[in-house]
Amino acid sequence: MNYTQAVGEKSTVKLTISFTEEEWKDAIAKAYKKTRAKYAVPGFRKGKAPQPVLENYYGKGLFFEEALNILYGEHYFEILEKEKDNFTAVGEPSVSVDEIEEGKGVTLGAVVPVKPDVEIEAYTGLKIKKYEYNVTDADVEKEVKKLLERNAKAVEVTDRACENGDTVNIDFSGSVEGVKFAGGTAEGYDLVLGSGSFIPGFEAQVEGMKVGENRDINVKFPEDYQSDELRGKDAKFEIKLNKITGKELPELTDEYVKTHGGAETVEDYKKSARARLEKSAENRSRDETENSIIEAISAKSKAEIPDAMIESEIDRIVQDFSYRLMYQGIKLEDYVKYMGQTMEQFRAQFKEQAEKRVMSQLIIDKIVKTEKFTAEDKEVEAKIDEQAKSVDKTLEEYKKNMDPRQLDYIKNDVIITKMFDFLKANNELFAEDAAPVKKTAKKTTKNQ
Repeated sequence: MNYTQAVGEKSTVKLTISFTEEEWKDAIAKAYKKTRAKYAVPGFRKGKAPQPVLENYYGKGLFFEEALNILYGEHYFEILEKEKDNFTAVGEPSVSVDEIEEGKGVTLGAVVPVKPDVEIEAYTGLKIKKYEYNVTDADVEKEVKKLLERNAKAVEVTDRACENGDTVNIDFSGSVEGVKFAGGTAEGYDLVLGSGSFIPGFEAQVEGMKVGENRDINVKFPEDYQSDELRGKDAKFEIKLNKITGKELPELTDEYVKTHGGAETVEDYKKSARARLEKSAENRSRDETENSIIEAISAKSKAEIPDAMIESEIDRIVQDFSYRLMYQGIKLEDYVKYMGQTMEQFRAQFKEQAEKRVMSQLIIDKIVKTEKFTAEDKEVEAKIDEQAKSVDKTLEEYKKNMDPRQLDYIKNDVIITKMFDFLKANNELFAEDAAPVKKTAKKTTKNQ
């Protein structure tokens, strides 16, 4: 077997794989042994007819397809392994038979989608927006209210209008340009005001209604709404409010937080709630700032991304979406049908998101490779020890039951953390409506 490779269009590599006549005959013999049981010839028991007899009876090319599959299976992945330093396949190849001739063997062609090389104009010296989130006393009080709401009593409200946090039972009928649309009408629907269950503006306009009241509200479907037919359209909903259910909260006492909040006193609970919120705010600030950094670099980058990479990323997005629906007891197929879409239309709406994700990963991989970031054993060990302590285990106990994939994840986490520390130190980060904050940290070297 010999092969050549050539750069193709849109991040593909064309492999031309040639097999000698002897290799081709050997593959046909293997195909005969593998599939002969499927064929019957008069005068022979099924599966017992010799190869020449089957070829004469069914045609010379009887075993060609299976033989080609055998050659592909035996050699394609071997070639990918040999060429791993030159290119990385990111999807299934498009395989063709370029030549097949008696006495000359066979030649296969394989157009392989490969990981593209991203061209980054700059990833240091940029001015990039950073995000900072702080925890207020009001945020802590919201956490306290959530704790109380876990044991709140539902009470019917008849002496006031509905307000944020109430559950309202409503009839509604929606229309666009006077025409009702699928999924826009229901009776006896329970809606928690402020939950964000409906499109923006709907719940806010229901607030203030009283039992028995009718009201028309006007809303606009978001530009990124799932249904193409409704996206960006103005709509009118006729609402009738049937019932209001409010919440009667229990009294906030030390005894209550002992039982339901895992703290000795109300003050202790508020302190722990603040600590949780501050940790969450810290993580959110970090994640959004890091996303901002990658977006800024992406704006100055180019790559020819093969369709296979985009489709694979869409697969992951759709799978995640499907899992979230499963927790609500909904099948993806039913959801798509309810939204009035085909599966192709449903997938298409994630294309832009998938392209951004793939581009971001390409940029991260390129910077990591360029700056030669690695995960040292002691750094990985420290990370594992941190995780072990979080579940009250010793390092040895924790490592004993570790999945190899978890170890790979930890190594990658160490490397990505190094990369973002480097980018934060070598770019100008500024808060919104503020001047750029110049970093004083020493520039990270490529040998770090």
